Amino acid sequence: MNQTNGHILILDDDVDVLNAARLLLKQHLGEIDVERNPKYLESLISAHRYDALLLDMNFTGDTSSGEEGFYWLEQIRKLDPDLSVILITAYGDIEKAVRAMKNGAADFIMKPWENEKLVATVTSAVNLTQSRRQVDLLQEQQRHLSSQMDHAYQDMIGQSEQMQRVFRTIEKVAGTDANVLILGENGTGKELVARALHRRSARRDQVFISVDIGAIPESLFESELFGHTQGAFTDARKEKAGRFEVASGGTLFLDEIGNTPLQLQPKLLSALETRSITRVGSTRSQEIDIRLISATNSSVHEMVENQEFRQDLLYRINTIEIKLPALRDRVEDIPLLTKHFLEQFALKYRKDNPKIENEAIKKLTGYHWPGNIRELQHVIERAVILSESDHLTPDDFLLRSQDSGLSGQSIRDLTLSELEKLAVKNALEKHEGNISQAADELGLTRASLYRRIDKYGL
Repeated sequence: MNQTNGHILILDDDVDVLNAARLLLKQHLGEIDVERNPKYLESLISAHRYDALLLDMNFTGDTSSGEEGFYWLEQIRKLDPDLSVILITAYGDIEKAVRAMKNGAADFIMKPWENEKLVATVTSAVNLTQSRRQVDLLQEQQRHLSSQMDHAYQDMIGQSEQMQRVFRTIEKVAGTDANVLILGENGTGKELVARALHRRSARRDQVFISVDIGAIPESLFESELFGHTQGAFTDARKEKAGRFEVASGGTLFLDEIGNTPLQLQPKLLSALETRSITRVGSTRSQEIDIRLISATNSSVHEMVENQEFRQDLLYRINTIEIKLPALRDRVEDIPLLTKHFLEQFALKYRKDNPKIENEAIKKLTGYHWPGNIRELQHVIERAVILSESDHLTPDDFLLRSQDSGLSGQSIRDLTLSELEKLAVKNALEKHEGNISQAADELGLTRASLYRRIDKYGL
């Protein structure tokens, strides 16, 4: 029989049984641990990811009823529901076998065993555990894929020289596994670039996992990224694969990576350097295979100078940097983007494709667009919904400068920081302090909006 790549634990109070089983099974399995005392079960299962467990039904406190075995079987099922358990006893009978199977045992064997049967039983149990875990991982990947089904990828649009440079960089970099850092203001299309890199890579048929770092509470950071074991903390009712593990084989996109808490950056750096993660509550590391793409609207280089972001982490994530221009710096693309969004929303809302007057185009190209493409998209969508004509005029497009009472010229005189403060202030006033609605209009997460409210003292 060929050797199976599996890690098993044998738990029995009889040293002779442990030695005999280990000598036999080590010829057929990758790694074997033995233990005489069941009280160490929890620490062993937490430290190792066993593929099968051979459990004696009777320890020193109870020599024949098998009740100890049933008790420890229940504990194992709580610690690792996917782990295949084989119960062994010298006093086995059909009734115990049936009860053991009903309680979740994978199989039941008697001592003394037949060598070939023991090897076959353990091998099957190992394969069963590995299959269960593979199914769990695939289901987790499918959940992420399904959640993004309505977030359809769209090719980026732009004829400006700035965007042409971006396109050329994407073509050069996509086929490699180089780590990419995408820089740009909110709403410039950083996730679109990440998806473009993924779709043009050798990993295109694998999963693309997007994580908004700014939306993860600090207390759940490690659990969300690296996963956790059952019981690792109060609400950890079952083990969970983290985003690194789910993304293995595909692409992991860490959006707003500049929001990573400084004290947690070493853990992120370690995972990227070692290409391995350790679930919260476990001491066993596992290898991961990801292509990393990161993005931030923060001035990450200034953050390094201010000791707010680790320089070694920056070196790790930005093998290649792609800087996306703000929409105000690629004005020539606004008519093209406007036409694209008009067609998109006319189809979505079942309207005839509207015509747009030249004066309306002039109004759009003369606006500063602090929210960039995301803001343009919202403005176009609102115009399509509210318009009762097949011709869109300047009055159909409501821009923030109108709401704030500022002229287009005064908007152009503001600094970027002043524009951002104005945009946040207007959104909060418009939605009467409703954070969720204001954040949605600005294209921000609630956490990101709270940071800007604090930054500008609003």
